[in-house]
Amino acid sequence: MHRGLLIFFSISIFVVASAFLNDPVNLRALYSKPISEWPKADIDSGVAWKEFEALPKIDTSYFRLMEQPEVKLGKLLFFDPLLSGSGQISCSSCHDPQISWGDKRSVALGNDHLSGKRNTISLLNVAQRKTLFWDGRATTLEGQAKGPIEAHNEMAMEPKKVGKKIGGIKEYTELFKAAFGDEKVTYDKIVSAIASFERTITSRQSRFDLFLAGRTKALTDQEIEGLHLFRTKARCMNCHYGQYLTDEEFHNIGLTYYKRKYEDLGRYKITKNPEDVGKFRTPSLRDVMHGGPWMHNGLFDNIEGVINIYNSGMHMIDPKPEQKVKDPLYPQTDKLLKPLHLTKAEKEAIVAFLGAMSAAQYKMPRPVLPR
Repeated sequence: MHRGLLIFFSISIFVVASAFLNDPVNLRALYSKPISEWPKADIDSGVAWKEFEALPKIDTSYFRLMEQPEVKLGKLLFFDPLLSGSGQISCSSCHDPQISWGDKRSVALGNDHLSGKRNTISLLNVAQRKTLFWDGRATTLEGQAKGPIEAHNEMAMEPKKVGKKIGGIKEYTELFKAAFGDEKVTYDKIVSAIASFERTITSRQSRFDLFLAGRTKALTDQEIEGLHLFRTKARCMNCHYGQYLTDEEFHNIGLTYYKRKYEDLGRYKITKNPEDVGKFRTPSLRDVMHGGPWMHNGLFDNIEGVINIYNSGMHMIDPKPEQKVKDPLYPQTDKLLKPLHLTKAEKEAIVAFLGAMSAAQYKMPRPVLPR
């Protein structure tokens, strides 16, 4: 008898609590409190997550930064197609400031119209990344800049030739002297300058940042519901948290196409560790709605498709024990992924919240290049 009453009261409390949290007025009241008093996030054991943090405002120091000699030089080089073998492709060909520093393609298109295998990652907030590229093969912006310049299917430039090519332009030699103290143009100076410019590429504050700063009317009721779901039922904060909404880690979300036409073993190609098969870097969700197509292979043209695959749990292709023994490279989907059972309305609320964390874009005009 007592046990039955206990079960009854437990169920009643759960139902009441759920009804309270499903009420937009109550959710707004909860999330209008200081962030330290927000409802607890649904985080798995062992995840070293961080709470949300607003981006800083862009102040006047930004414009002074853009006038520093090395940054000014790096900006010109970033937009200059002379850095490519054909003289037709620049860094900005794939990282276009007019489209959130990406290219809006499923996969990158480069020299001789050759396609890569992976989606172009936006350069927004790139200076805050611990590793670069989808597989984390670069750990510095200088190292990252060299990758596309040298790749045969991207800019296809021979490093030993680029210094002479750029150094043949008088205006550039003057800019190199201002930036580095002498007129000599070298490959290392070129990538150093490009990296200095890339460090200035940052997101602007979104309505979500304003909300975090205390402007509680900055989000609609639906967006606040999406925020709550992001933190709880949708389990997004197991990988997307902190100021830049990424854990900076690598995960296999089930899109490796193992032993099929579109196979991509991801991080494993760098580490040769079987545990890294199919793992890719967690992208930042800052300005996420400006960045499609999404995923490392640009598989999804709409964000609803992305949410649907996470809703499924993505464990449909996990190996059976005997398969893993026979083939240690058989990919296994990350255990953080679980079926979410989100309703249509809940998925719509999450999409609305993702929109709220996407800021108005600063569309940098292309500079006049030295010739």
